Amino acid sequence: MSYKIVFFDVDGTLTHHENGTISAKTREIIESLKHKGLKIVAATGRPLSLCEEIKELGIDTFITANGAYTVHNEEVIHKLSMDKHVAREVFEYAAWQNHGLSFYTKELSMNGVKDDNILKALKETLSLSDYPQMNERIYDEDIYLMCLYGDDRTAEQYAQRFPQLMFKRWHPFVISVLQEDITKSVAILNVLNYFNIDQSEAIAFGDGENDIDMIELAGLGIAMGNGSDTLKSAADFVTKESGEDGIGFALKKFKVL
Repeated sequence: MSYKIVFFDVDGTLTHHENGTISAKTREIIESLKHKGLKIVAATGRPLSLCEEIKELGIDTFITANGAYTVHNEEVIHKLSMDKHVAREVFEYAAWQNHGLSFYTKELSMNGVKDDNILKALKETLSLSDYPQMNERIYDEDIYLMCLYGDDRTAEQYAQRFPQLMFKRWHPFVISVLQEDITKSVAILNVLNYFNIDQSEAIAFGDGENDIDMIELAGLGIAMGNGSDTLKSAADFVTKESGEDGIGFALKKFKVL
């Protein structure tokens, strides 16, 4: 099969699953893929402002906020933003309940609630060692994704308070707050259409629950060895861990490199 495009999740896929670094081997692989004429897309839960290190790899197409904001260079391919009135209601309720909320615009901000579990989740999901800035009127901006930090009881509380919204857990302590379903696969279809590439010609690499639909959509879906069991069961192939050059191992096996 002749593949034309590769979609990479970032944290735990392009980055080392334990220390968050990008290895020299991974940098070489991206350069080799580009040299062979394949298009490279980063598909991440991160906001665009936290993708600078990924841009330095020479990647110019980004699916961010789990699929809610997609750009090629400076051109917006696809975006879904929340109703500002609804965003304000959730913002004010979380402040009253003292629950942590993060807001994905082009940048990342939070509502100022601090907790050790939140900081741990920020480290595990976004490789952050400190809390993002607080924006007291974030609901006036285009918010592409909100994330609620809490356990299942917290999620159920919000589901009852905001029945018009969807709450999708993608980390033991992080829940996406959605007005309409946001997935990486919907964004990928927009990217494929933009470049006039068929999904059978796409490869996707991921490690998390939010990568399952992306893995299933691509012609070749590859789960990292450090990925979840659910993701692995959905993949066409399970490669080595990201810290063991899992990307390179898979691309060589399928003779892409």
